[in-house]
Amino acid sequence: MRRSLLIATSVLAVSAVPALATAQDAPPPAAPAPATPAPTASAVTDAQLEAFAAAMVKVREISAGVQGGTPTTEQQAGMAAAIEASGLGITQFNAISTQVSADPVMRARLAVATAPEPAAGSVAAGVSDAEVEKFSAAMVKMREVAPEAGATPTADQQAAMAGVLEASGLEIARFNEIATAVSSDAHLRARVELADARRGVGA
Repeated sequence: MRRSLLIATSVLAVSAVPALATAQDAPPPAAPAPATPAPTASAVTDAQLEAFAAAMVKVREISAGVQGGTPTTEQQAGMAAAIEASGLGITQFNAISTQVSADPVMRARLAVATAPEPAAGSVAAGVSDAEVEKFSAAMVKMREVAPEAGATPTADQQAAMAGVLEASGLEIARFNEIATAVSSDAHLRARVELADARRGVGA
């Protein structure tokens, strides 16, 4: 029985490569084993996502040298070794790979787990989870009432945006601080995108 290995073409897009195998051929079992359900998104820990991302870096390095879409025995062994070294088994790696491909929340969690931490003492580092939620929700509503890019807001639009901010629970100055930090800090931006994904925004 051969176990196929999934290779990610990017951090956010993982695709299966059916030709890959990471286990030696073995006699088939007498009866098919029941399929093991993939773990739910909430069952995968941040540490497992970080291990998955580290393994993917090495797997992609090896897969870059694959010719004709089919890895050599040595390349297959190298990929399997990279996965095992991460602390994940191939079955678990494949399960996470499938979920990252299919689940927006898993993709967003992976982005948070792999984005560089904000500099200590920076605005981004000081944004709490509660503030991320408030900012994310406010931004969704803000986009609904804001003018098109480059356009000057009307009095009604300005009033509507002010109402959104007031309802968000964030002071205007704090909202603007977070907005500026989101534009420049990948980790905070990933946290906001995770909050969006959990609410189904952009799914």
